[in-house]
Amino acid sequence: MKPVFHFFVRASLILPFLLLPGCSPLALKPADFGWPVESVLKSDASGMVQENRYQLIFSIKPMVFEEKEDSTDVGGLSVRVIRDQAGYYYITSPGFKHVYVFGTGDGALILEKKILVSEKGLQSPAFNARPPYIQLLSTGEKPRLLSKSGIHEGGR
Repeated sequence: MKPVFHFFVRASLILPFLLLPGCSPLALKPADFGWPVESVLKSDASGMVQENRYQLIFSIKPMVFEEKEDSTDVGGLSVRVIRDQAGYYYITSPGFKHVYVFGTGDGALILEKKILVSEKGLQSPAFNARPPYIQLLSTGEKPRLLSKSGIHEGGR
């Protein structure tokens, strides 16, 4: 009777490892979510921006409030947006002190990182794709390489 008991104990320990590969989600790799160039979007009076090419729509009011502690006047703001290879969105605007890095959630953009890039505010920001980084350019500022974790040194 003991050999049968040991067989069932061993089988119960091994069985999950045999079934585990069948439970893993389907992954299509490699995948590149990066945009080759930034999008420059104008906000409407309610603070919504829309990128038709990539089917992206979101409100900038929470970011404007973060930057200026007021989000009543959001119409006509120029918003710079680019997406990196991993699928993170980098968003800023003239006058902003930060670049906001967002991931995606359930019908939402979720803040991953708020990167301080200028104490006085960006004058004329622009993004470039420099895989695996995003390059930030702005008048009066040195170019910076960004990732979802922050600023990376050594970039031109």
